[in-house]
Amino acid sequence: MIYYHYAELIHKQAEKYRNRTALKYRDDATGKWQKISWIEFAENIRLTAEAMADSGIEVQENIGVYSQNMPQCLYTYFGAYANRVVDIPMYATSSPSQIAFIVENAQIRFLFVGEQLQYNNALIVQKQLPHILKKLIVYDSSVKLNPEDKTSVYFDDFIRLGNNAHAESMVKIRTSQALPSDIATIIYTSGTTGQSKGVVLTHANYLEAMRTHDMRIPQVTDKDLSMSFLPLTHIFERGWTYVCLMKGATVAINRDPKMIQQTLPEVRPTCMSNVPRFWEKVYIGVQEKINNSSPSMQKIFRHAIETGHEYIINYKRQGKTPPLSLKLKFEFYDKTVFSLLKRVLGIGRGIFFPVAGAPLSDTVLEFLLSVNIPLRYGYGLSETTATVCFFPEENYVIGSIGRIQPDLQVRIDPSNNEILVKGKTVTPGYYKRPDENARAFTEDGFFRTGDAGRLEGDTLYFVERIKDLYKTSNGKYIAPQAIEMSVTSDPYIDQIAVIGDERKFVSALVVPNYALVEAYAKERQIEYSSREELLKNPSIYKLIEAKIESHQQALAAFEKIKRFTLLARPFSMENGELTDTLKLRRRVIVEHYAAEIDAMYAE
Repeated sequence: MIYYHYAELIHKQAEKYRNRTALKYRDDATGKWQKISWIEFAENIRLTAEAMADSGIEVQENIGVYSQNMPQCLYTYFGAYANRVVDIPMYATSSPSQIAFIVENAQIRFLFVGEQLQYNNALIVQKQLPHILKKLIVYDSSVKLNPEDKTSVYFDDFIRLGNNAHAESMVKIRTSQALPSDIATIIYTSGTTGQSKGVVLTHANYLEAMRTHDMRIPQVTDKDLSMSFLPLTHIFERGWTYVCLMKGATVAINRDPKMIQQTLPEVRPTCMSNVPRFWEKVYIGVQEKINNSSPSMQKIFRHAIETGHEYIINYKRQGKTPPLSLKLKFEFYDKTVFSLLKRVLGIGRGIFFPVAGAPLSDTVLEFLLSVNIPLRYGYGLSETTATVCFFPEENYVIGSIGRIQPDLQVRIDPSNNEILVKGKTVTPGYYKRPDENARAFTEDGFFRTGDAGRLEGDTLYFVERIKDLYKTSNGKYIAPQAIEMSVTSDPYIDQIAVIGDERKFVSALVVPNYALVEAYAKERQIEYSSREELLKNPSIYKLIEAKIESHQQALAAFEKIKRFTLLARPFSMENGELTDTLKLRRRVIVEHYAAEIDAMYAE
């Protein structure tokens, strides 16, 4: 197969697929899903590319995209590639200060923005950095421009600017000169541990990722429909979407993450990349449904899950032929119980659901596989153009993070068990950060992931995030992620942040599942006037204490949570406590809850 440079990929696909649907998006006014053909997709990219050239955007200049997922994002990315221009995506939830840092660091003159919030924030940045940021291009035509703003333009008007022979010629020349070594994207990491760094990805990185994914997932074809749900800013979603486009699959773009429960049944995708938190919520919701069912239905559900576990985990996973009786039982439950569950979720047609971005507990993973949800658990980083490894279709190991990608070298540093990676998908380095590059690579060119693991053959195991390791005042090392993962599968616990660095023992800040806690209080006639009052009730504390304890049996004594505080407000991106991929920003959480943490350690 030919893997086309992204400067020409969509145009080549348009020649092949023509009026077939390339993209789908939901019209907010009507609620209906609109189709964009491959020809229309390529034409919009052409117009965008020519407008960029006509506007004076130079080869390898950095442009910014500050938006939620929209078709216009893809027009902009691929329009940039046609011009050998570098795209820098920014999370739609980023604050003006975060945008200003990237604009200044990357010297961004042209910033494409999505909706009103992004426009308003970008305008603040433009006023702060008028010598750098020259023009905002607004995707959403319903955005109200500031009356004093004389430089911004709507995207629909922008792409008309370059519809001339000079711009057309310039883009054709640039496309013909496009090189694999050109920088394609700079992704600024979400910064869980410190200041954001710009990860440089070249077209060569992307081309190798396309090649190796094509080898590993032949079952995904041009017949498939993928839901683009995670932010395209994130390398996992971006890489997966590009794989789908390379294979000729249709991509449905979910613009508002809060609407995913509504849009999934509307679209019924066959594929979707996602983070563990999404699937943890599915698991918790199903467990809650089972527990609230009649005893007879509970028995049916549990027998179905046991059958699925036996069939998929013990036989299909290992490539073994199951007994006929087990096969028949599984097929019955698959057509009834499992089919109903997946249809309600909107994933009844699913064939391939990659999941990565954070650890996923074996309990949740085995349950979802047992009800025949085709998850493919894996591991990767922005610096490795996403995938380092993921589960093969058969002979995957529960407890691992999958089989290493073809032609990628992985080894373990004997000094600290750090996972080291080398290959054509690995970043050439961080943008304008020679100091970080010196620390990030070994002398023989392996990238230091910051994660500890172990390697058995070509199967990789994640142990802990080295930077997240805590050392108690007693000298014991603990891995907070592992402790958190042991309890987040409990329906009563929505979020948890483990505390313990330089402390005498391990404690935690716990966000309970408010709906379940309130139902528990109602059932036991516990009176309260506010959520804060409810969470201070001794009965509620004992309930959560019992839940935490039930999940800590496999932990060493020094790893166990000794005290915890219940929070009446969840951790959020808006308050800076979560990254855009829902990882905890531990430093921020410790700052925000310093008083509550100190109280847990008071004598």
